[in-house]
Amino acid sequence: MRIVFMGTPEFAVPTLKAIIENGYKVVAVVTQPDRPVGRHGSVLQPSQVKQYALSVGLPVLQPEKMKDPEFVEELRSFGANLQVVVAFRMLPEVVWAMPEYGTFNVHAALLPQYRGAAPINWAIINGEKQTGVTTFFLDHDIDTGRIILQKTFDIPSDADVEYVYDGLMQLGADICLETLERIIAADGSPVSIPQKQLMTAGQVLKPAPKLFKENCRIDWSRPAEDIRNFIRGLSPIPGAWTMLVAPDGKETMLKIYKAHVTPSSTLHHPLGSAALHSKEPSTLTFPAGEGTELTIDELQLAGKKRMPANDFLNGIKNIEKYSVR
Repeated sequence: MRIVFMGTPEFAVPTLKAIIENGYKVVAVVTQPDRPVGRHGSVLQPSQVKQYALSVGLPVLQPEKMKDPEFVEELRSFGANLQVVVAFRMLPEVVWAMPEYGTFNVHAALLPQYRGAAPINWAIINGEKQTGVTTFFLDHDIDTGRIILQKTFDIPSDADVEYVYDGLMQLGADICLETLERIIAADGSPVSIPQKQLMTAGQVLKPAPKLFKENCRIDWSRPAEDIRNFIRGLSPIPGAWTMLVAPDGKETMLKIYKAHVTPSSTLHHPLGSAALHSKEPSTLTFPAGEGTELTIDELQLAGKKRMPANDFLNGIKNIEKYSVR
């Protein structure tokens, strides 16, 4: 079995490492081109997959465009029987259909739910109690191919993205090895299930679109529990944010990394206004939708370090005159 591996971020590294350490022959690795970093973008940073691949002596391909004829021919020259994809970009048919055994993807969700670029974040944002990983064969549409295997992963009520990411990263390596075993045992044609067979009548599919600054902003009209899940689903990266409005109208971005729902509504303030719940120690709370309240535990003001909310309150006067929007 000659395998080409495709991936870019840290999430993909344990899977590539597991494939190699279990004796499979990886003939090449495909990853994103090096990206400029630093204040002036003068330093090129290789992906974490590239760094690992080079450390074990694997050839690395970094096409700007997946349909580039030179890249396609170079990829074909490796004579792969199978391609494995983890946290990479969408592939054109000329690439995913190239190997005789096809191409399978390790996706960080229980498909058909959470198709898209940010499945871990959106599962937490939506308050799911369970997620998982799925292997499936690539086809023409994003995350719609025939499912080979699935493994579940429980989400604790206080877990953030970092916790679930780390868990699924390791689970992804495990499911990849099991999938390889099935493919080899079945001579390239393992049992696989169309995703529509896993859907019930009237089931609504929840998408997992890419995260941008705009869709990471907190909506304070939502109930406090929804906002708490939103914060968990974006913590620590990219971070849920709001605008802190000073008494003089000056606005500063405020990221919130951890919060909890106040058990009962005791505030009688307009939506978005700040309040101190107690003085010893001071507790920062904001009214939310449907008469609920959210108490902030950890935050970061633009230009400052991440800190406990109480430290933030110690450095600001008249917080009751501030608001968020």
